[in-house]
Amino acid sequence: MVEIEIDGKKVEVPPGSMVMDAANKLGTYIPHFCYHKKLSIAANCRMCLVEVEKAPKPLPACATPVSAGMIVRSNSEKAVQAQKSVMEFLLINHPLDCPICDQGGECQLQDLAVGYGKSDSRYAEEKRVVPPKDAGPLISMAEMTRCIHCTRCVRFGQEVAGQMELGMLGRGEHAEITSFVGKTVDSEVSGNMIDLCPVGALTSKPFRYQARTWELSRRKSVSPHDSLGSNLIVQVKAGKVMRVLPLENDAINECWLSDKDRFSYEGLDNADRLTSPMIKQGGQWAQTDWQTALEYIAHGLRNIKHEHGADAIAAVATPHSTTEELHLLAKAMRGLGSENVEFRLRQTDFANDGQVTPWLGMPIADLSNVKRALVIGSFLRKDHPLVATRLRAAVKSGAKLSVLHGADEELLMPVANKMIAAPSDWLAALSDLAAAVAKAAGASVPAYDQVKPSESATKMAASLFTGEAKLPSVILLGNAAVQHPQASAIHAAAQLIAELTGAKLGYLVDAANTVGGYLAGAAAKNAKPVFAEPKKAYVLLNAEPELDCANPQQARAALDAAEMVVVMSAFKHGMDYADVLLPIAPFSETAGTFVNCEGRAQSFNGTVKPLGEARPAWKVLRVLGNLLGLTGFDYDTSEAIRDEVLGKGVTDLSAKLSNVSTIAATAATFGDGSALERVTDVPIYFADAIARRSEPLQRTADAQAPLAHLPAALAAQLGVVAGDTVKVTQGTGSALLVAAIDKTLPANAVRVAAAHPSTSMLGAMFGAIQVEKAGKGA
Repeated sequence: MVEIEIDGKKVEVPPGSMVMDAANKLGTYIPHFCYHKKLSIAANCRMCLVEVEKAPKPLPACATPVSAGMIVRSNSEKAVQAQKSVMEFLLINHPLDCPICDQGGECQLQDLAVGYGKSDSRYAEEKRVVPPKDAGPLISMAEMTRCIHCTRCVRFGQEVAGQMELGMLGRGEHAEITSFVGKTVDSEVSGNMIDLCPVGALTSKPFRYQARTWELSRRKSVSPHDSLGSNLIVQVKAGKVMRVLPLENDAINECWLSDKDRFSYEGLDNADRLTSPMIKQGGQWAQTDWQTALEYIAHGLRNIKHEHGADAIAAVATPHSTTEELHLLAKAMRGLGSENVEFRLRQTDFANDGQVTPWLGMPIADLSNVKRALVIGSFLRKDHPLVATRLRAAVKSGAKLSVLHGADEELLMPVANKMIAAPSDWLAALSDLAAAVAKAAGASVPAYDQVKPSESATKMAASLFTGEAKLPSVILLGNAAVQHPQASAIHAAAQLIAELTGAKLGYLVDAANTVGGYLAGAAAKNAKPVFAEPKKAYVLLNAEPELDCANPQQARAALDAAEMVVVMSAFKHGMDYADVLLPIAPFSETAGTFVNCEGRAQSFNGTVKPLGEARPAWKVLRVLGNLLGLTGFDYDTSEAIRDEVLGKGVTDLSAKLSNVSTIAATAATFGDGSALERVTDVPIYFADAIARRSEPLQRTADAQAPLAHLPAALAAQLGVVAGDTVKVTQGTGSALLVAAIDKTLPANAVRVAAAHPSTSMLGAMFGAIQVEKAGKGA
């Protein structure tokens, strides 16, 4: 450790630290613009100039390494004069438009100008003007004249997001930050550039001119989207969510948010919002009151139980529902005598039930420090944007990343080894890898004795061994691996590889409360794929089955044939097959708990009052339980339900979770590749109901209508070029999609997204698929 003195106070910091780090440790504030603790040092704003004893001139605190015995003065006359001179330079060209600037009230330049700026300027010449840029639907670059060239946005793109979407052109007063010619900013974490901008050059386009920062109330919340459980600050005005910002938590989301977490709030006041209970009578929808709607449901469920038995009733929920909601839904079903309750809507293999309760297997923060990682079956950047940023940081620090997947996704980081195979060959590829790992470890695994490892598997196996047992390594099973028809066999092979390499085995898990769904008991015993066995009555909680299920065709057929379908949702949907619509509150209007992928329970309260007649789902289920005459439905608060499920005051639930399976690993061989099969992704902004209805997100590049991605050889065989229309057929349904050529796909794979209206008539996410060139009249 190196000891230095700052403003008369002594502090010890590691060798190689900068003066700014020492000041931060002491709690001494040094003014700055370009410095940010999560980004590299640029030292181009010079606002952090300090006086260092024996140095001939002031030095930048952010870029001056500490040395033993160094004496620093941050607020001496020399330092303050230097800082004031820098401020004068920064304000020379800055426009005087604070009254109409969206950054007003939370602007670093504004704050520091009060302390270090003058009341007038010596610069009388005309100020420069920088033309506005179009960065897409999320970021406004309309006032780039305000930019002070701190380059935080540029560095964030390069270092955290992994792609340089913004850069600096020109020199001197002609310098300007811009995007590439004709390109918008399309990163899935681009909104963080808005937070990083210390002036009003980059602002939120959806929030632009909506409110002043001092008019907003700030409330803590938790993201309802991916499995990270990002911490949020929800800003509210007049009972409406106006903006969402990150609440810094280094253990989870650091100081970042994905764009889905940041901008999906725009879907909360969508025209699709359901604001009062509705009942279908004679084929016509009519608004009704809560009492009538709930009594109608209770009467209908009792009749179906009486006529067909309790097994004819099923409940289906999404893992974006809170733990409290899932627990009461399961409790109500079991109170009726039905075991048919399920939240794992895209899963089809349940052989690991009863032994595996999937979780990350390690703290989220540890992902930044792993030395070896193997990711199996994950569209990583789009499924888990902030996990991707952590793995990117690990790779930058020397980690080796390997990938087994059905498509060669651009991960925006160096990938040491790849195995790209059609989904039906994933188990064979893992067998190949397991045999190579066993050989490298000198272990005898009878299941793989007959497998001769390929060169690529041998190379990947070698990279999975860290060389030191203490160095952390991890094998991660992604969403597609869980959704795979052979998920349990893939788990067994991955578990064996983890044991042989000394790695931890983890699941990325697909949604905000997947882990909570298991703990709440919302998974059926002896589970089968949802809708595989049609039932007479369905209760849907937050679920849009044609978009959220593994097989939309099967789901729609079951719902159409049911005698009663109850939709509990914040939005109007299912009008064709539903009998009752109950308006329930989204995450912003209810209290609840999400359990993230590391097993951390995070409770939150509603940030605004429920819209219209909407009610928290736990209250609706409580009343429904009472109307059905079930016991144990007398809760007064959501906290009482949480404590019943998770235990009072318990936040770390990792002890209740396990990734250990007793299913033995088995070898598989590669197919002949003759049959076409589907590779399926869930587009980032169609993964859940709120994101689907956020207008800004739906205008992004990631929300464009899905294409049919064809391997080059298949496209040539069909006579299809990019932009042609193709007919994709699966089961009893077909879709007309625009073709794209993807040279990285396996020769017998066609990539078609799920969870989108244009593909919702197709069948299972995995399996056989037919493609033909569409006729001119199609």
